[in-house]
Amino acid sequence: MRRWKRKILLIGTDTLVVCSSIVTAYWFRFVGNIPAHYQIQMLYGLLFSTAAILFCMSVFNLYSRAWEFASVGEVMSIFKAVTVGTAASVVLTIVVTGMSVPLSIVLRTYETNLLLMGGSRFVLRIAKDTYKKRKCGQRNALIIGAGACGTMIAKEMKLNRASRLYPAAFIDDDKQKHNTRVCGIPVVGGRESIPHMVEKYKAKDIIIAIPSASKKAISELINFCKQTDANLKIVPPIQDFIEGKISLKEMRDVNIEDLLGRDPIKTDLEEIAGYVSGKSVLVTGAGGSIGSELCRQIAPFQPSELLLLGHGENSIYTIEMELRQEYPLLNAVPIIADIQDRERLEDVFRTFSPQVVFHAAAHKHVPLMEANPAEAVKNNIFGTMNVAECAHEFKSEIFVLISTDKAVNPTSIMGTTKRVAEMIVQSLGAVSQTKFVAVRFGNVLGSRGSVIPRFKEQIAKGGPVTVTHPEMVRYFMTIPEAVQLVIQAGSFAKGGEIFILDMGQPVKIVQLAEDLIRLSGFKPYEDIDIQFTGIRPGEKLFEELLTDEEGITSTLHERIFIEKPVPINIEDLEMNLQRLYQALRAGPYAVRAVLRDIVPAYRGNNIDENEVMVLVR
Repeated sequence: MRRWKRKILLIGTDTLVVCSSIVTAYWFRFVGNIPAHYQIQMLYGLLFSTAAILFCMSVFNLYSRAWEFASVGEVMSIFKAVTVGTAASVVLTIVVTGMSVPLSIVLRTYETNLLLMGGSRFVLRIAKDTYKKRKCGQRNALIIGAGACGTMIAKEMKLNRASRLYPAAFIDDDKQKHNTRVCGIPVVGGRESIPHMVEKYKAKDIIIAIPSASKKAISELINFCKQTDANLKIVPPIQDFIEGKISLKEMRDVNIEDLLGRDPIKTDLEEIAGYVSGKSVLVTGAGGSIGSELCRQIAPFQPSELLLLGHGENSIYTIEMELRQEYPLLNAVPIIADIQDRERLEDVFRTFSPQVVFHAAAHKHVPLMEANPAEAVKNNIFGTMNVAECAHEFKSEIFVLISTDKAVNPTSIMGTTKRVAEMIVQSLGAVSQTKFVAVRFGNVLGSRGSVIPRFKEQIAKGGPVTVTHPEMVRYFMTIPEAVQLVIQAGSFAKGGEIFILDMGQPVKIVQLAEDLIRLSGFKPYEDIDIQFTGIRPGEKLFEELLTDEEGITSTLHERIFIEKPVPINIEDLEMNLQRLYQALRAGPYAVRAVLRDIVPAYRGNNIDENEVMVLVR
């Protein structure tokens, strides 16, 4: 029905209600025999009541509301409008006629108006709810959370004709809600009953509607949901909503990040702003997963200039365009350069004098670096040394190296080169005015070349999903978490530290694959197979955060720790780096042998000293 037609209908209905309430009130008061002078009073009452109440109804916007969705707010508005209108009409009648209005007539008129005017409107709501019982083809859904958010989701499912889901039942851990009904939908039990209730109600979907829940709580709920074949949906965190507006379109698929069970890192914005704002900031590897996210999170703190340094022009162009669109006032400077080119780096530092340097450029793919050890050494070791020494020479204030847990007791070329990079940074931190620090963290979810994008591609092709070993475990972080740690670590820098993140419990890779298959709507080993391919060169079953010689101390941040520094003989390190540089010409075996001299903990299984043709003295 069009709005103006509905408005005319409501005004006509209200007029009829007011007039009938006045007439019946006088009729019952005088048992059908109304005295003449009261008949005159009744006529004035009809006029004044109709005008006053309709005016008040209009003032309280009761003719412009959608009554199909009426709730307590509409009831209160009707109460106010009828109360004020009735009082005004009684006063006007007494003043004009000079006669008091019997109290019984006032109360009967007031009650009738309130009951019929409210009731006539809620007939629309009742009719809507009654009509929208179920639509053919809708799938049953369980809603976890019978609170405000879950109630809103359930209402929209019932009232939205386009919805493919119908709320079959609520799951809630509040035992006082069990065996009750919310919006006519039963609350059937707590989280432990999820598998049984999915089977009982033949639910095809589960919706987690607790936007205020912590990451840990969400992860625990998902573990119960994983025991079923139902599709999982989740309502975003409460901070994503404005003024409590929640609808079906805000729901999203459960992401693999939701399974980590760890609340996101909270950073001290004031500390970060204190060393980044108004400064010239250089990010190497700015086009990569970590480097580009660094740029995104640094940009809001208004550095005087943000230098985007990278080797690949396409990736640098992409992040530059994104930043220019999102932060039009930001002075973003794209720089195409290779960190192995010392002269080019010196030119960059001489021209821009960066005060803060985030070094994210690196070769990180473990099997590729096993096959190309010289390139890993050139980029991860000597490239890092070039950037770090330029930061020292041109008096940068802070230098932050992005490192990895694979640098601890490394079994790979990549991990070993990152450990040597840490040693270079620590040695410079002991003699330089620049504050040199490193940040060590685990695998990053969603980064280029990481396991999650590969699993998604394999699932999209119908499988199989390939996992190296059933017992392989890894620490995981989201990209924003990793970057926040890196930025926060810079505020703690005193020189020479290695910062480590509390990443929670390690996750089995095979479990990650199984979860991702389920979240994609398939059954592991049935719809999508999982095949074990064997550990690749350089990999190990589990990663460590500390070497045997290291220990940790806490920081002001509850999730960030400082590695107890291991003494480094700077002269020996410089001599070994010279040997390593010469070994690049001798071949991969010589490179591995020198790396083992620098990092005795390196347990690579590809070193055959009998095949080392040249060992640089």
